Amino acid sequence: MKALTKTTFNFPGQTKVYNGKVRDVYFLGNDRLAMVVTDRISAFDVILPKGIPFKGQILNQIASKFLDETRDICPNWKIASPDPMVTVGLACQGYPVEMIVRGYLCGSAWRAYKSGVREICGVKLPDGLRENERFPQPIITPTTKAEIGDHDEDISREEIIAKGLVPEKEYILLEKYALALFNRGTEIAARNGLILVDTKYEFGKYNGEVILMDEVHTPDSSRYFYKEGYEEKFVKGEPQRQLSKEFVREWLMENGFQGKEGQKVPEMTDAVVAGITARYAELYEAVVGEKFNMNDNLSEQQIADRIESNIKNYLK
Repeated sequence: MKALTKTTFNFPGQTKVYNGKVRDVYFLGNDRLAMVVTDRISAFDVILPKGIPFKGQILNQIASKFLDETRDICPNWKIASPDPMVTVGLACQGYPVEMIVRGYLCGSAWRAYKSGVREICGVKLPDGLRENERFPQPIITPTTKAEIGDHDEDISREEIIAKGLVPEKEYILLEKYALALFNRGTEIAARNGLILVDTKYEFGKYNGEVILMDEVHTPDSSRYFYKEGYEEKFVKGEPQRQLSKEFVREWLMENGFQGKEGQKVPEMTDAVVAGITARYAELYEAVVGEKFNMNDNLSEQQIADRIESNIKNYLK
């Protein structure tokens, strides 16, 4: 299995290219873009040395599905998906913050809480909470949106408004949209035997309107638990069966890497890479409720050629 880790396209009307940690964004004219979701994988804000076959397709197809299924809640940037790894949409002016919604205490929030922190992004937490405990209602813990190579930083609602990062009226709308999207994602997950634990949303503006951008409810932006066995494992203090990118972070931490200066990314053997692909496929099938086909055995160049052809045909 081959992974697509780099693209160098040149489309009609192309004005610029942005290479993110995972996505290559081709701006077309004044207000459109083609987002190619590559097979690159990042953790602790570091792009890992090997790509993960089919990861880009899995992320793009999950996001595409949820963009369609949440359009009644708020407008979003998607126009079309001309290739399994591509979404064409509106070029929005993004807000410099990400809206993190948490329904349960786990991941980085649990690590902070366990160390004694009792306030995250301005949200006060009581003593006595346990790992993977459900909050009475979801909380929003926003972060700044980092440039490549920088780390996202926790920030409070009050700081965002005081610094003028988002006008207060618009930030209130972002909160409303984020919680409504999380509720919808929770309902969809429950139908498929899953719990949506936490996720992030990115918003921007297009022609003065607030628009949902980027990916939605994918394993890179979200964490899921299996619903079956959650209560029993929680009572016993056992790790939950989860589907998210957290297992990649855990593997890195077990091998001495947390993205800190001087640390080296552990060797990504073929077995490690294949295992990550399998976990992403498992999440796709659980979230979408359909079998994921991994029969295609294209080279990296063949994948790139297919994407280029599909985008050019769409633009015609």
